[in-house]
Amino acid sequence: MTMTTLNNNAATADADVKIRISNLYKVFNTRKGPFTALENINLDIPTGCFFMIVGPSGCGKTTLLRILAGLEEHTSGTLEIARPAKDRPGNSMVFQGDSLFPWMTVWENAAYGLNMRSRPRGEIKDVVGHYLNRTGLAKFHDHYPHQLSGGMRQRVSIARCFANDPDILLMDEPFSALDEQNKVLLQEELLRIWEETRKTVMFITHSVDEAVTLGDRIMIMTAHPGKTKVMVDVPFERPRGVLELRARPEYGELVYNIWGYLKDEVQRARAQDEGRDS
Repeated sequence: MTMTTLNNNAATADADVKIRISNLYKVFNTRKGPFTALENINLDIPTGCFFMIVGPSGCGKTTLLRILAGLEEHTSGTLEIARPAKDRPGNSMVFQGDSLFPWMTVWENAAYGLNMRSRPRGEIKDVVGHYLNRTGLAKFHDHYPHQLSGGMRQRVSIARCFANDPDILLMDEPFSALDEQNKVLLQEELLRIWEETRKTVMFITHSVDEAVTLGDRIMIMTAHPGKTKVMVDVPFERPRGVLELRARPEYGELVYNIWGYLKDEVQRARAQDEGRDS
């Protein structure tokens, strides 16, 4: 098992690679024996790519994200991540559930990463103010999480991540618990903010629509054990409007084709679940 840093002065072929994963496996030891969550994952993710992962429940999507975040260790294979710029964190993560500190205000939550890095007070004021404005939260800066809707809390999480200026942004189904209207609004907001920074993003979703709307490239995973079934490049130009894109016939065709790849895996995952329950 190795985790190394890519040399930013390497050959041009490697210089544009932010994340390289080679022959990666993750095996959990359980009371019933070894459980292979991820099997032979191989990825090269370019710098600035909005990379989407779609797959059935239980295929190891979140496990892969947690390995990239340093929250889990892979069992074998190699994981290489390009060295971040000086004074910039390697990654920040937006979770599926509410991950705000309930005793902190919106401003304090958004400023948390910068404060932890002891950034100058003036920089914190400018950066946090910018991202609260971009997410429509400036007038709620002194509110606490319990005073906000679910969509607003997720906007605070997004503002916090971008304010911290990570090299890589990891997102684990951040909009899955929201109603469709709020989901579309936050997808629009995320795209607008991402256009400013073009950060490397790895985003997990169960929604094919979301994957096509946001992503540059989509990895479709198999049912357990999680492997790469197919890679799909998203051909639509940027910047994108969510509703305008979804009105295009070629958008519907791409979503339909991806569902064709995914359908068998979803059915296989369901059969696995039923077998475990019986």
